[in-house]
Amino acid sequence: MVSPTSTLPTRSATTRTSSTLDDDAIPDEDSSETSQLFHERLQAWKHAVKYVEDYIQATEKMHHDNAKDYNKVLKTVSSPLKEGHHFDQNLGGVAGLFDNVRSNTQALVNSHNETASTLKGTVLPIFERLHSEIKNKTKELTKGAGKGSKAVDKARGVSQKHIELLGQHTAAYDSSGGSVKAADDPYILQRQVYHRLNRQVLEENNNRDDMLSVQNSFAQFEAHIIATLQHGWQQFNQVVSTQADNTRSLYGDMTGTIQRIPADFEWNGFVKRNVGVLIDPNGGKRAVEQIKFPNQDHSATRPLIAGSLERKKMLKRYDAGFYVVTPSKYLHEFKTDDDFAKDPSPENSLYLPDCMIGAVDGVKFNVRGKDTSGNAMMNKMARAHEFAFKAHTPDDARKWHSVIASVAGQTSNEMPGNDESPISSPVTKSEEAAAPPVATAAEPVPTTTVAPGSAV
Repeated sequence: MVSPTSTLPTRSATTRTSSTLDDDAIPDEDSSETSQLFHERLQAWKHAVKYVEDYIQATEKMHHDNAKDYNKVLKTVSSPLKEGHHFDQNLGGVAGLFDNVRSNTQALVNSHNETASTLKGTVLPIFERLHSEIKNKTKELTKGAGKGSKAVDKARGVSQKHIELLGQHTAAYDSSGGSVKAADDPYILQRQVYHRLNRQVLEENNNRDDMLSVQNSFAQFEAHIIATLQHGWQQFNQVVSTQADNTRSLYGDMTGTIQRIPADFEWNGFVKRNVGVLIDPNGGKRAVEQIKFPNQDHSATRPLIAGSLERKKMLKRYDAGFYVVTPSKYLHEFKTDDDFAKDPSPENSLYLPDCMIGAVDGVKFNVRGKDTSGNAMMNKMARAHEFAFKAHTPDDARKWHSVIASVAGQTSNEMPGNDESPISSPVTKSEEAAAPPVATAAEPVPTTTVAPGSAV
């Protein structure tokens, strides 16, 4: 990190604080604001250098046309600096330099034009090259940092779209009494919001790093501008020093003024005046865990129970997966509980009111139903299948069975011992109430689960 940026102050509470940005899913800020500020500052420097170029050119012309043309030289610096608010108005800076130039030029009205050719061939190219460097720096800023700002805006738009989608379907969940499609389950939509927020934060942090790198390089670049101005003006002084003592004294005064400008004088003043816009290098980066968004803690997004189960698949092999029972009464199967590696979409979704659950046998229990995770056409053509589950412990099996049975449409006393046949002898909710309770009915729902419709 270069030394000038280490003095950057922290943003005040009256502007934009880090905590405010961290808490908002879609920050209320213009991601291109910093790059626009630097672009404007480069324009200010470009115009400042152009003022110097104009001054040298007009001085050359003045030496040809004598006193009359020397008045034109004064006019080139008589107007206020463009983007002049970028420069410190106190004595000792660029603004003070041009005040000094104006006063000394007034005294040169009667000077001769004998050094015109030397000024044109030696001094002026120094500032022209500096002008070109500033233009190239502007192009680099536009091509580099500008693209990062566009990527941030695009990512924020995608996140906002999915947050609004979550809001629509949580409202639909509330108005329909919890009846939603599997693909519209607020739990899934919430995880998809996290996925897009993760992409957004990556873009934001990448853009922040890019802009911080640009910001750090600006201090060095501006020091180079000052050094080049000092060098060019020193050459200019050597040319005009051959003139009369009065002329040499006046130009020496202008040179002394610019030489006394500290390399970081304008930069430090610029930082103080723009503390609310510049990036604080000591500020923390955003993290998904710190972000808040609408309906983040809605009851529909909180699972009744979630965790690892094993399900029998082909060749009678049990494969582990992440399973969850949502307040929408779906049993979703995921490969993992990671929201960030890929967009979380369920491998299978069983609408439990349309399913039948058998009895617990140690760590095993079966659920019979249709997978509803596909599109509408596939769901119509889907057939009921036997889903054989195995928990890690008998206690876990009873917990899962208790929660699923509380929302399942039918229950059965059939044990999961027969792998080939489906669950038989279905028992409806009314029949189950009249029948003697089975062992799992007495098991309490663990603290990691909640009753249907309530919040954890």
